Amino acid sequence: MPPTRGGNGQGNGRGAPGNRPPGNGRGRPRNGGKSRPAANVYANHRRRDRNRRRRHHAARRRLVLLTIGLGAAAILAALTAAAFTGASAFRNSCSLELLRPVTLGQNSFVYAADGTPLGAIPAERNRQPVKLKRMSPSIREATVAIEDRRFYQHGGLDFHGIFRAAFKNLESGRIVEGGSTITQQLVRNLYIGNERSLKRKTKEACLALKLDDAWAKDRILQTYLNQVYFGNHAYGIEAASQTYFSKSAKKLGLAEAALLAGLPQAPSVYDPFARPDEAVRRRNEVLRAMLVAGNITQAEYEQAAAKRLKLRRGQIYTKIREPFFFGYVRDLLIAKYGVSTVRSGGLKVYATIDPRFQAAARRAVKENLTERTDPASAVVSINPKNGAIRAMTAVIPGRRGVQFNLAAQGTRQAGSSFKTFVLTEAIHQGINPNTTMYLSAPFHWQPDPLSEPWDVATYAGDYYGPSTIASSTLRSDNTVYARLTLDVGPENVVRIAHEMGIKTRLEPVASVGLGTNSVSVLDMASAYATLAAGGIYSEPMAIKKVVLPSGKVDTGAGWGKPKRKRVFRDGVAYEVTKILQQNILAGTGTAANFGRPAAGKTGTADDFADAWFVGYTPTLATAVWVGYPRAQIPMTNVHGIRVAGGTFPAQIWHDFMVAAIGSSPYAEFPYPSQPVDWQPFHGQYAYYGPPPCTKNCDGGKKKDDETTSSGETDTGGGGTDTAPPTDTTSPPPPPPTTTAASND
Repeated sequence: MPPTRGGNGQGNGRGAPGNRPPGNGRGRPRNGGKSRPAANVYANHRRRDRNRRRRHHAARRRLVLLTIGLGAAAILAALTAAAFTGASAFRNSCSLELLRPVTLGQNSFVYAADGTPLGAIPAERNRQPVKLKRMSPSIREATVAIEDRRFYQHGGLDFHGIFRAAFKNLESGRIVEGGSTITQQLVRNLYIGNERSLKRKTKEACLALKLDDAWAKDRILQTYLNQVYFGNHAYGIEAASQTYFSKSAKKLGLAEAALLAGLPQAPSVYDPFARPDEAVRRRNEVLRAMLVAGNITQAEYEQAAAKRLKLRRGQIYTKIREPFFFGYVRDLLIAKYGVSTVRSGGLKVYATIDPRFQAAARRAVKENLTERTDPASAVVSINPKNGAIRAMTAVIPGRRGVQFNLAAQGTRQAGSSFKTFVLTEAIHQGINPNTTMYLSAPFHWQPDPLSEPWDVATYAGDYYGPSTIASSTLRSDNTVYARLTLDVGPENVVRIAHEMGIKTRLEPVASVGLGTNSVSVLDMASAYATLAAGGIYSEPMAIKKVVLPSGKVDTGAGWGKPKRKRVFRDGVAYEVTKILQQNILAGTGTAANFGRPAAGKTGTADDFADAWFVGYTPTLATAVWVGYPRAQIPMTNVHGIRVAGGTFPAQIWHDFMVAAIGSSPYAEFPYPSQPVDWQPFHGQYAYYGPPPCTKNCDGGKKKDDETTSSGETDTGGGGTDTAPPTDTTSPPPPPPTTTAASND
C-alpha cells in the first residue's frame, strides 16, 4: 500500500503513536527533519498568542471606529434632514408629549416618630432624587466639564463637541471622549433607551432639541444627575454619594465630586471599590477637564489629584434600625401599595415608634436577662388613646440577625394573663367580682362519661375555699377561674377577647380562660390598651403618615387616623382596672409596682415554658413575654429560679415603664361616666354556702388562712358545708348557655 499524504506509511497522515516524525502537519518535516529546541517551540507559541491579541485588538478598534463613524453619520444624517426638510419639519418629527419617561423608581424610607431614619426598603436600584441646590457645586461643575463642556452654550446638540470627540477618538483608536450632550444622554435615559440604530440617533437628536427648548438648563442638569447610573446599584448623585462616601451630595468635596463625575462613562471599569487605580486615573482626567474649563486653579488641581481615595462604603440602603418593627411596617405598606411601589416608589414613611422607648425596652431586657443561655423576651408598648405602637422589640441573648418578629408574628400560650378577659366578660355580664364567690379547691370536670376529664389545680397547690372573684384574681387561682369560665361561657370569653384586640384564632374550649390558646405580644398589648382607654379598642397603628414622591401626603390611605370602637362601657373597664391595680400592689404582680397608678396581670404557661406580664397606666399599655423562641422549653432554672410571670416579666415591665414614663405627669385612672349595673347571678359552678370566716373563727383560736398543725391550710368557714361534694367528686352537667349583655 503506497504511503498516503503525510508520508508516514500509516495511511492517516498523522503517524502512529510514538513514531510520529517531526513534521509540520503538511507532510513535510520541520527544521529539516531535526528536532527544534523546546525554547524555540515556546517562543513560537508566544508569538502566535501576540498575533491573536493584536488581531483581537484590531477588531475591537475597527468596531470602535465603526461606532464613532455611525454616531457621526447619524448626526450628519440629522443635519442633512434638517437642511432638506427645514429645521421646523425636523423638530416636528418627534414629540415629548407622545413619549412616556422610563421609570427608574427611587428608594422608600421609614422614619421614627422623632424623624430619625429607621432604614430604606431594600430595592434593586438605590435612588434618592434631590434638588440642584442640594448638590455640591463641585459635582455640577465636574459633570459639565467632563461630559458636556459647552452645556450652557449649545441648544441641545453640540456640533463642535461631536466632531472634536470623533477626531480624538479616531486619533487614539478608542473612545476617550463622548460626543453626546448631557441633554442627549438625558433623553436616552428618560425616553428611548440604549438601542443602537440610525433611527434612534435621529430621534435622540430631535428630542434633545425639543427638551432644550422646553426645559431650563439647570432642570436638565438636575434631572440628569438624578437619573444617571454611577455603579454599585446607585442611580443619581445622592445615592452615589451615599454609596461611595456615606455622605449627602451637598457635602461632596472637589476630589470626591470629580471621582463620581467620572463614573457614568463606564461604572464597572472605574469602580473605585474594585479598581481603585483606574478610578484615580479617571478622577484626575475629570480634574484636568475642570482645570481647562476654569472651574479650579492649578493649585486646587494639584492638591486634589494628589489625594488618595478615601472611600467609606455606605450603609444607608442596607442598614436597618429596629428590624422587627421595620419589617412590620414594610408588611403594612406592601398590603396597601404592593411590592413594586414599596421597593421603588420613593415613599417617605413616618412611623409611630419612639426610639427612646425602644432603647428603654432593650435595656430593660438586657439588664435582667444577662446570660447567653437566658430565654428571649419581647416587648410591645401602645398608646391607649390612639393605638400608636410606641415600642416593639425582642432580644434573644446570644443571637443576632433574627428575622422572625417575636413581638408581632410569634404566638405563645398566654397563661393566667388571659384571665383578664374572663374577668372582663364576667363584669360585662353584671357579675359583681367583690360579692360573687367560687370555691378555691381542686376542680374535676367531665360533662359526659365519654369526654376526656379535665382536672384543674392552682399554680402553688394551695387552696382557700370560698373566695370572691376579686381575691381569686389577686392569687391567680386556676380553680376559681376554671369554674367562672364555664359560667360566663367560653364562647363569650373568646368573643370579648377578639373585640378587645386579640387577632389570633381562639378555640372556645373550657380551658380558654386559663390561657391555653396562643396569642402574640402585640395582641396582648392592644387588648389591655382597650381597658386603659375605658373600653374603647384602637387598632394598632404603626404609621403616622406616608409622603408620596410628589411631596404630597397620602391622605386617602388612612394612615395616622385612629380606628376606634367602643367594646364595653367605661364602668366595666374601671372595675377590671381596680382589681388589676390591687394585683400590682398586693397580688402576683408586685414586682411591677413603680409607684404610679398601674394595673396588670401575670401569666405562666404549663411547665414554665412561657411567662408574661401585661399591664397599663392611663397613658401606656405594655406587654412583656419571656420564653425560648425555638421550642416550649421549661424555664425552671434561670438565674436559680423558676420563671413565672411575677419574676423576670414583671421586673422587665417595671424597668421599662420607669424609663418610658417615670418622669411624665402623674395620671390617675378616671372615674367612669357609666358605672356597671350589677345583675343577679346564679352561676352553675358558683359557691352559695356560708361566706368564709375573715376575722375570729372558732372562739378566736384561728384566723382565716392560718396553717393547721397538719401543715394544711384551713379554708375557714367552719367545716365541710362550704363545698358541695359533687363539685370535685362527680362530673357536673354541661354548662348552660350564657347570654352576654349587649355592647354599649
